Amino acid sequence: MICTLYAHYTGFDRIKKRIEEFFPEGKLFVGKDGESDVLECEAKGGFLRPSGKLKISYREKENPSYKIAENDHSPLTNNLRGLHGYARSLPFSNESLQEKFLQKIFTLNCEFSIAVTKGEIKELKNVIQELAQEFDAILFVQPKTVISKSKGQHFLDSHLDLIIDQEGNSGIDFLDVKIDAAYFDQQVPAREDQLARKSRSEQLIGSWQISVNKHLPVIDSEETVTIRRAEEIAQRVSVLAVVNLVAFSHIPPEEATDYLQQNNLWAFVTPAEKDFLNDPTEEKKSRESWKCECIYTLLWALNKTEALPSPAQLCDLGTIPPEQYPVGKDKFPEDFIRTAGLVRSKADILDASDLYYRLDWACVDARIHGKQITEAHPGVVYERHYALNWLINYGNQEWDDVSCDT
Repeated sequence: MICTLYAHYTGFDRIKKRIEEFFPEGKLFVGKDGESDVLECEAKGGFLRPSGKLKISYREKENPSYKIAENDHSPLTNNLRGLHGYARSLPFSNESLQEKFLQKIFTLNCEFSIAVTKGEIKELKNVIQELAQEFDAILFVQPKTVISKSKGQHFLDSHLDLIIDQEGNSGIDFLDVKIDAAYFDQQVPAREDQLARKSRSEQLIGSWQISVNKHLPVIDSEETVTIRRAEEIAQRVSVLAVVNLVAFSHIPPEEATDYLQQNNLWAFVTPAEKDFLNDPTEEKKSRESWKCECIYTLLWALNKTEALPSPAQLCDLGTIPPEQYPVGKDKFPEDFIRTAGLVRSKADILDASDLYYRLDWACVDARIHGKQITEAHPGVVYERHYALNWLINYGNQEWDDVSCDT
């Protein structure tokens, strides 16, 4: 593969038209490969030059936009999230250029890769340059190609100038971010509660002297979100509490398994938790022990504790009254589940969700840039964000599959 172009503007037919213009005598083949449209063009060679074959694989968002929607977990959108994370890790010396680059990634709606699968294409550089400019694309380029500007993988702008490479080299000072005005008309305006919640979180985070990313979108509104039922939360936290005992070596895994089965909880144990109970290595125990934060967060959602601790402070499950905890001596999880009571209000849960979503971004950003945050512990923030995303049915994901997109 030579490169992959990412663009805000879409149109497989536009690509096909340009290829037909470049190679009027070429043989074109159009087909599908999974979710991608594929165009292959066999270009006619010359007296001393054999024919070459060009392959372009194209895919676009189902609902093009000017942002990455939180509830969109299609392969392309997940790829764009990964692209954003990778770009954010690159050693930019020009912060303004980095900010524009990250903004541009948010607006991307399609990707198409270009490869030469046979012979050579004399016009290849011109083909790529024209497509890049027509789509106002950014290009992820492999080294040692006809358009390469660096020894390793790197990004180019629509003029084929170097945006950034893995060592922080750049050939431009500014990157334009264009948005099709038509996309604005398709968006549902953010509701008042979403904007107010975002503003409150940003002000609080800023007061802690933590970096605020004002480009992060709003989260779901109270009108559209569905909080998980009290019974479901109680079942989940009961399982977590038992598994947590194994993580801290308070009971052996066999005892935990027997307990879960005898108390009708085994059906709610996830595949990852079963794997842990089957083979609780020290590494897995260390990872699972962090679920204390999830347990505390879910108990908070069930009104079993009044407030979440500071995001800089690890929770202490020992501070929760025994009568409010799902497991213990002479306790039956079925009683805890049956009497779970009322879940906190949507407003309270979404306030916490919005705050930890933005804090998680700040923690990731600090780690990438080698900074330390004293007002938020990254492990605490991640686990609480995880539990809150599950509570609000983020992406309709089950416990093992919850994503903490930032």
